[in-house]
Amino acid sequence: MKKFAAEFVKRGLVAAWGGPVIIAIIYGILGMNGVVETMTVKEVCMGILSSTVMTFVAAGISAIYLVEKLPLATAILIHAGVLYLDYLLVYLMNGWLPNQLGPVILFTIIFAAGFALIWLIIWCIIRRQIKQVNGKLQAQE
Repeated sequence: MKKFAAEFVKRGLVAAWGGPVIIAIIYGILGMNGVVETMTVKEVCMGILSSTVMTFVAAGISAIYLVEKLPLATAILIHAGVLYLDYLLVYLMNGWLPNQLGPVILFTIIFAAGFALIWLIIWCIIRRQIKQVNGKLQAQE
């Protein structure tokens, strides 16, 4: 657990600088679409701080895969659950996602599809690499 905690903090700190970058991109998009024209100091500070915490948690939770006694399926579910709550809470807190059932359901569907797609791609890449290594091992025999 100590190794996981240390790795969580390390990964989180490496990625946390991205919080202000994320907020700049989000506010830039909102501004270009006329959604936001002016913001209070409180809104800007809340956006910067919350997106920094969001990136810290998102990067840090990837250390869950280092917990050797944890089955891969469980690690994937923990990873997905923490990311989902992390993003959802920050989006709702900042008003980036309306606090209504419809948008939250849509967000949930998009999140689940995106997470599943990324894992499918990773699984295909790893499977191909395993086949290549097995082929090389069989060639050496």
